[in-house]
Amino acid sequence: MDTHIVSSFDSSEFTHLTRTLSKSTVIGLDAEWKPVRSQRSTFPTVTLLQLACQIGDDSAGWDESVVFLLDLSSLPLPSIWGLIKDVLVSPDILKLGFKFKQDLIYLSSTFRAQGGNPGFDQVEPYMDITNIYKFLQHKQGKKISKDTKSLSAICEEILGLHLSKELQCSDWSHRPLTEEQIRYAAKDAHCLLGIFKIFQAKVIKEGPLCNHVNEQHQSNVSLGLKGILEMPDCENKLVGRKFCNALDIVQATASSEECERIARGVEVIRKTKPMDESLWKIVRKYGEKLFLRVSDRNPKASRRKGKRRSSVAVCEEKQLENYGDWQGPPPWDISLGGDGCPKFLCDVMVEGLAKHLRCVGVDAAVPHSRKPEPRELIDQAYKEKRVLLTRDAKLLRHQYLIKNQIYRVNNLLKNEQLLEVIEAFQLKISEDQLMSRCTKCNGRFIQKPLTVEEAIEAAKGFQKIPNCLFDKNLEFWQCMDCNQLYWELCQILQSVR
Repeated sequence: MDTHIVSSFDSSEFTHLTRTLSKSTVIGLDAEWKPVRSQRSTFPTVTLLQLACQIGDDSAGWDESVVFLLDLSSLPLPSIWGLIKDVLVSPDILKLGFKFKQDLIYLSSTFRAQGGNPGFDQVEPYMDITNIYKFLQHKQGKKISKDTKSLSAICEEILGLHLSKELQCSDWSHRPLTEEQIRYAAKDAHCLLGIFKIFQAKVIKEGPLCNHVNEQHQSNVSLGLKGILEMPDCENKLVGRKFCNALDIVQATASSEECERIARGVEVIRKTKPMDESLWKIVRKYGEKLFLRVSDRNPKASRRKGKRRSSVAVCEEKQLENYGDWQGPPPWDISLGGDGCPKFLCDVMVEGLAKHLRCVGVDAAVPHSRKPEPRELIDQAYKEKRVLLTRDAKLLRHQYLIKNQIYRVNNLLKNEQLLEVIEAFQLKISEDQLMSRCTKCNGRFIQKPLTVEEAIEAAKGFQKIPNCLFDKNLEFWQCMDCNQLYWELCQILQSVR
């Protein structure tokens, strides 16, 4: 995945962006903004727009795409409004998104607020990943759930790709962006192309999409300029194919602002590469139009807006904030009858932190169920004498049930969360601990390392060991609980990271 950050109008990255757009027929869209923690009368300001561009025809792999991250906090928005507008409405570019309407509302509001003309009110042709996922589920004979799955869950199921969403609520207005934020933003848009590629292959494999498409196309070839420019939106494909003659006629007779406007519009179409036949048929059958109403331009008033919070509620919030600071001692403390070994329970909001703690040898469990109730978490932490780690402030209300067994993690990034926990609980990490726990299940390793022959035998039908490791004279370790195999180099690198 080739990623470029575009932060200047006259940079080489911007030139690369415009050239790539002219050759792209499928683009994945996504946007990021700084989360709004309280009710506001304005929309959040979008600070990053991601464009994942698929270059080439159907034979090109989705991993060959180019991702551009447009830094909207640095770029002059009025200057790039026309470019983005053309992309969103170009009939030769299929746009992909995941519930992109909200992103479009915020994006349009951001441009309007900073002189970007009237913002944006439509995306066409467009396909939503949620609908693509439902199509794939239907074709596999699976029952379609009424609840919409997250993009992370869809990627895991369709692509076998883990898409962590822990950075979704990070501060996207802060510059420079971290390397983790850049990778997250690029993957968020890039994965849309991969999901569509699987959908496209499935549709093509099923056979002809529209037998009447070619007949319609041939019947419209003889249309004149007026007919071409007045064709309904569903025939925009023909406009893209007839641009040369249309542009010549308009430029030759342009004597008014209206003609010049039309000429500029056709000029934009000329710069884009027409879709190939198979993609065009998919767009005609499954494509849709994302459209913003006038009512979408203003934030909807909250139903609770008129309610005033009581002084008791305000005091409770302040108390919850104070509870977030660790006040000890922990349940494993020897003075409380513990064994002195730190033990944590990471809820679903900090589940990634559990793997990081295991890498440095700390006992870190996860909930028994995928969507545990607060009482389930409390019971598990109490019975196993663990400190519950969470980012959910509401869980702090249960402090009275298990004193000194709930800690609210403040940081968003896993590496920073790990350091925070180590410092808050004054954990002592030794080199001997680095290869002592399984990052998959939290189990212990077999005390004696395995030879290469023993590792190959243990991995049969269970796990594949890369051939390149056999000549490196590495030690292999196996988890006693889940039988997962690790090799020394891999485990050390995970611990360091």
